[in-house]
Amino acid sequence: MRVVGEVRHFMEDWSGPGIVAVSGGADSVALLRALHACRLPLTVAHVNHKLRGAASDADEAFVLRLCDQLGVQCRVKAVAVATLATGSNLEATARRVRYDFFVETATLFGAAWIATAHTADDHAETVLHRLIRGTGLQGLRGIAAHRPIATSTALPARASVTPPLQLIRPLLTVTRAEILAYLHELQQPFREDASNTDPRFTRNRIRHELLPLLKTFNPDVVSALAHVAEHASEAHELISVLAGELLAQAERPRAADTVVLDAVRLASAPRAVVRVALRQIWEREGWPMANMNYAAWNRAVAIAGGAVRAGDFPGGVTLRHVGRVVQLSRET
Repeated sequence: MRVVGEVRHFMEDWSGPGIVAVSGGADSVALLRALHACRLPLTVAHVNHKLRGAASDADEAFVLRLCDQLGVQCRVKAVAVATLATGSNLEATARRVRYDFFVETATLFGAAWIATAHTADDHAETVLHRLIRGTGLQGLRGIAAHRPIATSTALPARASVTPPLQLIRPLLTVTRAEILAYLHELQQPFREDASNTDPRFTRNRIRHELLPLLKTFNPDVVSALAHVAEHASEAHELISVLAGELLAQAERPRAADTVVLDAVRLASAPRAVVRVALRQIWEREGWPMANMNYAAWNRAVAIAGGAVRAGDFPGGVTLRHVGRVVQLSRET
């Protein structure tokens, strides 16, 4: 079975106990079955968002029964996400609740990794989604196969785990069609979430309308988009290294809370490298980036290069080109 083979190959780089995020849907059930077939020490984490009434409760009951059948321990959290999302994005709130719970569970059980069931189709949909919104190389990388995930300082120290807790995606090379074939072969049922077909969500329209249309042009478009993401990731990694080297050369001693950069060095560097260097500063300083779009980053690069003298950016960040230096600061 290719699904198990791909998961087994992926997990060669990951050892120790882990957490599996299981919603009850086809992808997460297939991930649990494949990881269980690899005889790995697992704990399942399930969040009941209380968004679909009895259906949400039935999802929870299904996951608990499946874990009992497989002999896998399961930890469940029920939370009325809608009451927490007042005035904010419901999907973002639900995601934050889920991942906080996954990290909490990993911390309590001393797990080294958290596995989620993102597939090759999810990877392709993410690339398309970001293209539609307008993205650069960083966004074109799609979904990372693994990345560190932050733990809360409110949780007990993870003394038994030296490396950072990792978020991993063992199914990222497996298509949704292969997932369904695998479950059919096992005669393994799964839950259907009606919200996954709701056309009000952009991702659902990409999944059910745009991606099938693109497959009429190229039946293997999912792999094609994965290749684009791979090339983007390689290019971004190279530019990130160059940007780090540029910062090491251009950064001057701070003036209180103001970041000071050598304007001459910035002006002599390629625009793409300067853009990533500025982004690295934003990330390091913890400045908000949610509204830093393509035009905003281009304006920041223009100030760094001296084409524009000053500008204000989202979150109270200000850039000024003053003589031979560029100053970056944020009002607090």
